[in-house]
Amino acid sequence: MTFFSDVSGPIPFASAGSDDELAYRYYDPDRLVAGKRMEDHLRIGVCYWHSFAWPGSDIFGHGTFDRPWLDPSTDPMEAAIAKQDAAFEFFQKLGVRFFSFHDVDMAPEGATLAESRANLDTLVERAATKMEQTGTKLLWGTANLFSHPRYAAGAATNPDPDVFTHAAAQVRHMLDATLRLGGQNYVLWGGREGYETLLNTRMGHEADQLARFLTMVAEYKHHIGFEGTLLLEPKPQEPTKHQYDYDCATVHGFLERYDLLDEYKVNIEVNHATLGGHSFHHEVAYAVDNGIFGSVDANRGDPQNGWDTDQFPNSVDEFVPALYEILRGGGFTTGGFLFDTKLRRQSMARSDLFHGHIGGIDTLARSLLIAAKLLEDRTLEDLRDERYNGWSSDRGQAILNGDVGLGSLADQAVAEGLNPSAVSGGQERVENLVNRAIWSTP
Repeated sequence: MTFFSDVSGPIPFASAGSDDELAYRYYDPDRLVAGKRMEDHLRIGVCYWHSFAWPGSDIFGHGTFDRPWLDPSTDPMEAAIAKQDAAFEFFQKLGVRFFSFHDVDMAPEGATLAESRANLDTLVERAATKMEQTGTKLLWGTANLFSHPRYAAGAATNPDPDVFTHAAAQVRHMLDATLRLGGQNYVLWGGREGYETLLNTRMGHEADQLARFLTMVAEYKHHIGFEGTLLLEPKPQEPTKHQYDYDCATVHGFLERYDLLDEYKVNIEVNHATLGGHSFHHEVAYAVDNGIFGSVDANRGDPQNGWDTDQFPNSVDEFVPALYEILRGGGFTTGGFLFDTKLRRQSMARSDLFHGHIGGIDTLARSLLIAAKLLEDRTLEDLRDERYNGWSSDRGQAILNGDVGLGSLADQAVAEGLNPSAVSGGQERVENLVNRAIWSTP
């Protein structure tokens, strides 16, 4: 059965001047950029949850989307099969390589953990066949440890060890499924790993619980021979008042504190960065510079709305600096750009799912071209080299290498009568150079 009958697919590349709305204008998978195919740079994926498991509801209204498999009167396993068929039809027609899913996105929960696992195993085996038929790959798998009422007080940080144990079972099942499907990463998102009030919370205890959970996950990964990357997804708030994985720096400190730096990297979501008061550029640059960069959830928020709106990305201005840092750091290894994105509730046509992804993918593709040009021309690197040039001097090297202490350095300043002048950072000049690259790159 064909669900997206109004789209023939796969979506073609038709160049920037095309009038075809169901075509890419910048995303040409085989185009070489900085010595690598565009598809291999971007590693684009579609999320199973917002695209196929979400009805288009909000806190004020019911679902608006045409998703027959979400009809509660349908047999859960039959519905899951129909949803899976539609999902793989979409992946193939969109022409992207990767997808990602939570356990409950693909398979219905059963009355027991054993029944839930059996349901998941059935759908995973079916997905494996479809992946082989279509060439689609799994970017990452994850377990939903936040939707069910049992996780109202968190999963790994829950005050009840039985809830912790249930969460461990879900993660084990999904790690097994991710291994079975050749997944390249496994993500843990602490959707409710935080607190709503400190009056009933022991933060130190919950941090120790979380670290123990993450340690067990890493141990199990090695036990089953999963060679993918474990990723943590930072988020500052929503739904809890405060979440322990607030941003990349917080996650980095946590991993260092609990000796887990060798086991985990970060999956950065654009909208989470902005909720934390950072730019997406900042979070990517921090992760790259500190060796914890893994993957990206590509989306955007609404500047007039403090909620995690998960809209499709459409700002080249926002993505060029972030892609520049990714390229500067060597690019993705096991990660990629996953479209963790929602259609707006009024976008009800089946083809709207294509329009949203096409626009987002073209945004990434054009941003990649501009970032690669900036890096090739050394537009920013030469300016940075010049600005920090003093640290290549004998004094700069002696400071960085620990060859001088505070006292001897102070004596040098006094003896030399140091009175350095401020030097312009040229912020507007640099911003203009980036803008000109954006305007001039075809």
